[in-house]
Amino acid sequence: MFPELAQISREIRSGSLTAESLVTRSLEAIKTKNQSVNAFSDVYVEESLAAARACDREAAEGKWRGPLHGVPIGVKDLFLTEGRRTARGSAAFRDYVPDRSAPIVERIEAAGAIIIGKTTTTELGWSGSSVSELYGPTRNPWNRDLTSGGSSSGSAAAIAAGMVPCALGSDGGGSVRIPASFCGIFAMKGSLARIPTYPWSATEMLSHAGPMTRTAADSAYLFDLLKGPDPRDHNALPDDGLDYVADAVDPAGLKIAYAPTLFGVEVDPEVERVVTDAVAKIGNALGRGAVEVAPDWQDPIRIFETLWVAGRGQAYGRLADHDGFGSGFRTLIEASRAYDLADYLDAMKARADFAATVHGFFEDYDLLLLPTVPILPFDAELEAPPDCVGPSAVLRWTAWTPFTYPFNLSGNPAASMPVGTSSSGLPIGLQVVGRRHADLSVLSFCRALEATFPCQLAGDVAEGGPSEGRGKTPQNANENVNQNANTVEAER
Repeated sequence: MFPELAQISREIRSGSLTAESLVTRSLEAIKTKNQSVNAFSDVYVEESLAAARACDREAAEGKWRGPLHGVPIGVKDLFLTEGRRTARGSAAFRDYVPDRSAPIVERIEAAGAIIIGKTTTTELGWSGSSVSELYGPTRNPWNRDLTSGGSSSGSAAAIAAGMVPCALGSDGGGSVRIPASFCGIFAMKGSLARIPTYPWSATEMLSHAGPMTRTAADSAYLFDLLKGPDPRDHNALPDDGLDYVADAVDPAGLKIAYAPTLFGVEVDPEVERVVTDAVAKIGNALGRGAVEVAPDWQDPIRIFETLWVAGRGQAYGRLADHDGFGSGFRTLIEASRAYDLADYLDAMKARADFAATVHGFFEDYDLLLLPTVPILPFDAELEAPPDCVGPSAVLRWTAWTPFTYPFNLSGNPAASMPVGTSSSGLPIGLQVVGRRHADLSVLSFCRALEATFPCQLAGDVAEGGPSEGRGKTPQNANENVNQNANTVEAER
């Protein structure tokens, strides 16, 4: 298990740890575990080792690139990486090499981090599962037969399996929180546009970028480095001027609500048990329990479906090479043709109305606690459990993620923190949602209560875990992975 990022930084500066040893450790873990987990699509072996040695030479001269000097990190393959392939999980982009990096990538490198490789994602991040026709499924380190969740599949699995101490992910409908819950790590999507995104997306009103980490403390450390405006993102929020590590909000002073479910959705008994116990522990730790609530909200699935399908389908359906898309994304493109401009504008208005309702709820409460996902991880080969049917025939994954996409529509900060395990040892996450723009409150709350839930999830998996040697990634799952002097396929 990697130490927390602040400790890594201290040890590198003191000379008790080298960047080369960190990167070597990461590469060895990838070599050992990626064959069965399938978290990385591209791994930059020689390039990352050379960068680590350069960091160590600079450290010997008293030169520091930044707070992440020499720290290995994985980057979700949706993010543009200058001079390095960005396939976006799609055969249609398998050879695409951008000439500019996304703002979040530029900032992580400016802070001194070493990008060790690109992590797997569903095609163009369209799904909440971990199914990929390009890469093969990304598997849960706790049980290789099961899904890691998505679409930031590889980033979550890589952290949980001890391949990297942190990674970058994106969230348009739950895509950092879903895999965080299934893999037992921490992830927060900040308020919409807290961290800038680029290039433009047809679902810019839903899409968030951010770090994925083992702990809330590490997430705060990275948010401080990544937040703030960029001229390429017209929605980007100004820096709030807060230090998410040094500043803190006393959780005892927060008004906390707890919703066992939303929209009348049935919650798996194991999830219900763990989350209910967690809420009780939080109440004991704070000396004041959460107020149980049943928000009178209508499920906004039709709003989300219209924006997700019409926006993405129309944007990508115009590409000349769209035949390169996988079957799931082609279905989305076909479905998008049923929408017209009036449908889209109606959905935009309905989104505004729903967001206003959610923001009105937070006039009375600072935080809302609820399960991140109402079910346990299922078969890695599937988009949804066979008996899980929801109102959207195109977005089958929304049937089992009804607690995440609402807060993409509203733009609230929302985190998933691991609070326990099922009887079979699978991680379960608690979602913590805050007022819009109150990112510090969510992080402070999670940081203060992490010690209450000493799950040691990622560390246990990194040392072998309960499912070592289970399901394997198909041998042909990564036929399209680039191989050259600096980009090689991790053992498959």
